[in-house]
Amino acid sequence: TEKCFGLSAETLVDRAVELRSYGGCTGGFQNPTPFICLILKMLEIQPDKDIVVEFIKNEEFRYVRLLGAFYMRLVGTALEIYQYLEPLFDDYRKVRFKDMSGTTHLKHVDEFIDELLTEERVCNIILPRIPKRHVLENIGDLKPRVSALEDLDDLFPEEGAGEEKVEGGANGVDAEPEAAPAKPPKRGDRGDGGDRRGQERPRRADGDRRRDEDDGERRRSGGRER
Repeated sequence: TEKCFGLSAETLVDRAVELRSYGGCTGGFQNPTPFICLILKMLEIQPDKDIVVEFIKNEEFRYVRLLGAFYMRLVGTALEIYQYLEPLFDDYRKVRFKDMSGTTHLKHVDEFIDELLTEERVCNIILPRIPKRHVLENIGDLKPRVSALEDLDDLFPEEGAGEEKVEGGANGVDAEPEAAPAKPPKRGDRGDGGDRRGQERPRRADGDRRRDEDDGERRRSGGRER
């Protein structure tokens, strides 16, 4: 636009501070957004690397940071891109994005950085190809990236130990295995009932003998009386 006319590396910051959204070309006529106009102006004047780095490190103005990150992605080397853009994953502030139809969407700074590192086209501009991060790690140019989520393990060091104790039993002692339930006796087996029946049989035999002896004595006593 006409606002970019006559800009220099020193006066570029004044226009960058006025940004309220980012995007490529929008509307029916695909008009360029002020964000993409400033990107093209930066490609024209080619500001020093120190100025671009200051744009990226700017924490007060979100769109100034996006402007510097996008320009670094276009002209920087693979090592510079990963070095200066990956720390911005910790920036979760909201930003406005205008799509090709002119509709405004809410996104976050870290989403924009992820698109710059993973997508082939951002804001209607095809990005230069860069090697994947794991390739640079394998050849020793980059160190493995440390995620911010790994700090959570230091906050809960005893959580895993507590879970192991619960699984083992109370107070960390392994619980004794439960005894298997007793099987019901089969019909052919003789349990306590069979023993009782065996004990009752001799008792009945003794009672029958006593009855026979009593009957014999009665008969004898009856014969004597006659």
